[in-house]
Amino acid sequence: MEMTSFANGTILIATVKDSIDEWIYIQANNSEFRVRVHEDTSFPEFQLLRKANPISVSSVEIEENEVVASKASLVKGDDAYGAESTHRNGTDCFVEAHEILNNQLTGIAYAESPMEASEKGIELWLRVITDWSEELKKATNNYAENRILGRGGYDVVYKGILPDQRVVAIKKSKVMDGNQVEQFINELLIVTQVNHRNVVKLLGCCFESEVPELVYEYIPNGTLFQHIHKPLSWLTLDHRLRIAVEAASALFYLHSAASIPIIHRDVKSANILLDANYVAKMAYFSASRLVPLVQTQVTTLVQGTLGYLDLEFFHTSQLNEKSDVYSFGVVLVGLLTGKKPICLERSQEERNLASYFLVSMKENRLYQILEPRVLKEGTLEQLQAIAELVKRCLCVKSEDRPAMKEVVELEILRKYKKDPWVNQRSHERVKVC
Repeated sequence: MEMTSFANGTILIATVKDSIDEWIYIQANNSEFRVRVHEDTSFPEFQLLRKANPISVSSVEIEENEVVASKASLVKGDDAYGAESTHRNGTDCFVEAHEILNNQLTGIAYAESPMEASEKGIELWLRVITDWSEELKKATNNYAENRILGRGGYDVVYKGILPDQRVVAIKKSKVMDGNQVEQFINELLIVTQVNHRNVVKLLGCCFESEVPELVYEYIPNGTLFQHIHKPLSWLTLDHRLRIAVEAASALFYLHSAASIPIIHRDVKSANILLDANYVAKMAYFSASRLVPLVQTQVTTLVQGTLGYLDLEFFHTSQLNEKSDVYSFGVVLVGLLTGKKPICLERSQEERNLASYFLVSMKENRLYQILEPRVLKEGTLEQLQAIAELVKRCLCVKSEDRPAMKEVVELEILRKYKKDPWVNQRSHERVKVC
């Protein structure tokens, strides 16, 4: 058995070949995850068997029958969990199962391809590009500067064009130390569990380049941050509220509908992408955390973006879904005001936008900081309702903030009849809270 290690420490990424199959093993936080290469496809497909509890892969047995089926078993202690594939006309049709917690089988589904799996919402498929490190270089014109879509603290995202002319976004780490490997594995494991129209889709990953790379669907219209902070933003109030609802729907899904609850931990307008139809797509999950079903919060290092960071989390290091709610409230403030969350060029009172928004509400002068277009297009009822929602999201105590399920009710606000405040000079008559 041949093993090649790409990382050290407690985290291991390795390719393992035996006489039957090729596998990729990922070990992180005392858990092992196994990915098998299906050699019979023109574009190799991998299936990812995920475990929330620490596991030990002790054996793999495959019995093949050309017509009927083949089986593989993953052994944990005395218990075995199976995955079987049937063969029809030379095509593998996989039925997958995986165990999340307490030896409970949580998912069984059929799919004949990753495309069908995606359409059916099956969470166990992952396309991994093998022998493609050179192809990804070509796709990005050798990672050219003019192909850069965005930069993070530890990674760069490039626009790439694959040989089949598909346009993709390729996320590549700047360096690959132990911490970066952990973030890469964390993001990989999280996004393979997510399937929602308002969450950016992972198309694949490459383990064979100098540093691992993630390949995402390409989202052409940039970030929400870029659009709301333009000098003359074209986004109407209706557009802003629709985008807010879509982002809220994504967070509600992550908190409540994913197989294991997920806390994004870095919700901000720069991490909300807009597709060709300006539909919101939540992105960037390297800081995200899975929350075991038996827990409501986790203790972790404080991480986030200044201005969006939940103050309670900052002081206690106790992370829960309400931390995302606070950050979402700051996104709403940006949508309403067109202002950045932190600006050192503003006065001391105005420097932190969230705090300034709450003070303005308390002093009945919110109209002074709302973007003129928002004032013109919104009704008094709408703006009162949105401002009150923002106020609840920004509560200091997480227990006083609404759940994302409640926040999704923003959809109702979009249905109000418009009564624009056109040429309203007497602002003193307008009380938003």
